[in-house]
Amino acid sequence: MCIRPLALALAGSLVLAACGGSKEKEAPPASAPAPEQAPDSSLLPIPGNSGEKTAELPPGHPPVGQASRDAIPAPPPGSGEGDTGVRWKTPAGWIAETPSSPMRRAQYKVPGPGGDGECAVFYFGPGQGGDPMSNAQRWAGQFKHPDGTPATDALKTTTMKVGNMSVLLVETAGTYSGGMTMTMAPPEDKPGYMLLGAIAEGPDANWFFKLTGPEATVRAQHEAFAAMVRSLEKGA
Repeated sequence: MCIRPLALALAGSLVLAACGGSKEKEAPPASAPAPEQAPDSSLLPIPGNSGEKTAELPPGHPPVGQASRDAIPAPPPGSGEGDTGVRWKTPAGWIAETPSSPMRRAQYKVPGPGGDGECAVFYFGPGQGGDPMSNAQRWAGQFKHPDGTPATDALKTTTMKVGNMSVLLVETAGTYSGGMTMTMAPPEDKPGYMLLGAIAEGPDANWFFKLTGPEATVRAQHEAFAAMVRSLEKGA
């Protein structure tokens, strides 16, 4: 399936490459850790109270869990900066906040008719973070249908080019059970949520752009998010 609305919003100035299906770093090595919660990246699914087994981490993703929070090294000094960085134009009305971890290169409060959403930009450093499709499916794994079943079938992805960067666009919606808490307790389910994401191949590592919030807010910010993706450039 393709993200038709987001693809159309971007088509004015960019050429879409290929439309991909649900993407995920599927079937990562059995040896990869599979704890319940992403450190501060919120790139990984957080299990609810259903007793479901958490999917394994993609190869190259930092270990996760409360115990490892302080042990996860920040990206190497100087990485993701200058010639190895990525820059973009912040949409009007988005409120920049202090990133909550070294893995976040930017963090915004995103206002809208459904209540505030959040857009976070993640960078883990060279060789880290995992491949785009695997993370897209992991994001989809953070959503459920109203009956509690996984909403992975709602995942839509589109691959495109922004300049000479390959970008995977991601869209899904449902009851959101992702994000991060300060304890090992799973985050509270948030019905009626939506996610827009973009995973861009930067000069030395992938960059992850993840907008989540009430569906009314995320839909209202659809074009703003598309414009931010269109503005991506290498170098910072």
